[in-house]
Amino acid sequence: MNIIIVGCGKVGRVLTQQLVEGGHNVTVVDTIADKVNTVAERYDIMGVIGNGATHATLQEAGIDNADLMIAVTGSDERNLLCCLIAKKAGCQTIARVRSPQYSVEAPYLKDELGLAMVINPEQAAAQEIERVLRFPSAIKVDTFGQGRIEMLKFRLPEDSPLCGMAIHELSSKLHCDILVCTVERGEEAYIAKGDLVFQERDVISIIAEPKAAFTFFRKINYKAQPVHDVLIAGGGDISEYLCELLEKDGIAVTVIEKDAVRAEYLSEVLQGTTVVHEDAVSQDVLMQENIDKREAFVALTNFDEENILLSLFAKSVSHAKIITKINRIDFDSVIGKLDLDTIIYPKSVTSENIIRYVRAMKKTIGTNLETLYTLIKGKVEAAEFIVKKQSELTSAPLMNLNLREGVLIAAIIRRGKVILPRGGDSIMVGDSVVVVSDLIGLHDMTEILR
Repeated sequence: MNIIIVGCGKVGRVLTQQLVEGGHNVTVVDTIADKVNTVAERYDIMGVIGNGATHATLQEAGIDNADLMIAVTGSDERNLLCCLIAKKAGCQTIARVRSPQYSVEAPYLKDELGLAMVINPEQAAAQEIERVLRFPSAIKVDTFGQGRIEMLKFRLPEDSPLCGMAIHELSSKLHCDILVCTVERGEEAYIAKGDLVFQERDVISIIAEPKAAFTFFRKINYKAQPVHDVLIAGGGDISEYLCELLEKDGIAVTVIEKDAVRAEYLSEVLQGTTVVHEDAVSQDVLMQENIDKREAFVALTNFDEENILLSLFAKSVSHAKIITKINRIDFDSVIGKLDLDTIIYPKSVTSENIIRYVRAMKKTIGTNLETLYTLIKGKVEAAEFIVKKQSELTSAPLMNLNLREGVLIAAIIRRGKVILPRGGDSIMVGDSVVVVSDLIGLHDMTEILR
């Protein structure tokens, strides 16, 4: 597809890389020449220097022949104006909208302006954090089948009863209806096979219905109940969205915010949240707010360094579930080695949502891509497909399908019922099927066949 990206910030650069790797023709637009030239040269694509919210600039970028225009500048208003102009040219549009005021209007804006998608990075990040706090044993929680089934990633502690156990022994020893999808060990990543033996510090992804996942974590001595109280450092937009979600869940929340005006605003709009006007980067303040007794701590200040230090301190004085927001995505491999529990990258959440939509835009005959998640960055994806018609996929039991190497049929959802498939199960028209694969970039489920 021909895609125009307006805005060459961090999200714009990530999107450019992923879309170019996906075989799309990308043109980038930005008012800052250095940003445009850097991205254009790095990915060997066309770059246009100018205001993407003007018809002349978008015409120069090729809007008349574009399939999609993605506006991810730092201004909500500019993004929406870009989309209005692109829509007049008959192009599909996606706008990044960050302001809480605009987010309330997101459905209206999407419908009235004819946008294909409105994405709010802060709101999406807050939703991801809330999912983890509802299942604190997990590092990450993704959902499929409209919430009927979950993919949960967690790390094995040194004393885990799973250590030394092979995957094929789980069913007979634990009697839990779960399916292991991937195992990460150091720099290695594996699509799960029955003879693989768990080791301490392995990072494991499983798929299961919520009740079955709860039972599984309880049997391996992991905390599965949602947290009851949360301490948040930083009162930015993510905090505001998160507090609203947690209040609805009945979770007690305390926010520490050092800016007096912002703290007063939060205390007015968040009726069920305790707002403390202090600097969270103070051990005395954290101890006064009982960080050592909290069930969860979320570091959401504007500075990555502060969030990392706060999280490490929380880890040293408590047994809380710890979630750390990181804005920079350039050093994720280094940060991943700090053992910070759950790390949230708002910019990656944004790009992942947009890439999911772009992949789904590529119309196929046999299956429709519904949901897409990155399980292991650059190595393994989990995709949900709806089977639309008869094909080789529906012609035989799974054991007889000629699947490519590195493919796992993780779940089948049929008329609202979840099936964790075995070799004798078959795929039927109308099924929703979750596929875990190291074949990055699948558009149609038939691509998993040899």
